[in-house]
Amino acid sequence: MSLTSDPPVSKGDRATRPTDDDHAALKVVPVRHPWRWAAVAATAVLVAQFAHGLVTNPAWEWGVFAEFFTADVILEAVWVTLQLTFYGTALGFALGIVLAFMRLSASPFLRSVAFAYVWAFRSIPLIVQLLFWFNLAYLYKEVRFGIPFGPGFLSFDTMGLVGAMGAAVLGLALHQAAYAAEIVRAGVLAVDGGQSEAAAALGIPRVRQLRRIVLPQAMRSILPNAANEIISLFKGTSIVSVMAIGELFYQVQVIYGRNGRVVPLLMVATVWYILLTSALSVLQHYVERHYSKGAAR
Repeated sequence: MSLTSDPPVSKGDRATRPTDDDHAALKVVPVRHPWRWAAVAATAVLVAQFAHGLVTNPAWEWGVFAEFFTADVILEAVWVTLQLTFYGTALGFALGIVLAFMRLSASPFLRSVAFAYVWAFRSIPLIVQLLFWFNLAYLYKEVRFGIPFGPGFLSFDTMGLVGAMGAAVLGLALHQAAYAAEIVRAGVLAVDGGQSEAAAALGIPRVRQLRRIVLPQAMRSILPNAANEIISLFKGTSIVSVMAIGELFYQVQVIYGRNGRVVPLLMVATVWYILLTSALSVLQHYVERHYSKGAAR
């Protein structure tokens, strides 16, 4: 008696069934994709034309580009841009972490204050914030430290305390903090709450739960968005040119304002932005790989 539900096979059926030799004799024809190849050919032609134009069009003035690409004034401007990015990122994410946990707090007051900060600084354009901090001395002649609503014991002249560079860093950092707070908050919320509950049941202190359980997992969600924000901030430092700070884009503007070589000088700034953004992307890759250890993907 057959143990399967398949019908019995007769001798004639066995004779007509294909064998392994028959399968080997079959000609396998790959699936053709004519439209895909047409798209590849059209794209290749466009890329070749663009590259040919870059090389042969004299209007690009690659000689002028090579002359100024590694000029001392450009290298100093790149260094200023990197400083603005570093300080804006460090201070912005430090404040953003505080704001994120204020929004996650059980206190309605702390949540409201953090929400109001994020709402305000995401609503006001960055250029307005920078100009406001640049003109802070107009509103406050000096900054005093002492008893709240009482006498002050220590005071600083606002004009000397917040210069152009300080105002730029302050504006970039406060603006970045609003976005960093939401990135960190989203990463923490992405971690399953059951893990914190299990850690609390085991008697693990709250700070250690956060440091050893929640944050390492949250970093997988935080890092891609945080890297995007850092790269955006790096390119966004060009907006501080309205404050006459000698960062990359400002110096390029000054040079082509003198010699009239607009296109090659803009290409100098463009290539520097591409190179430094690529370096940040490589660093992002290795940091993400470090925090993805043990992940299923």
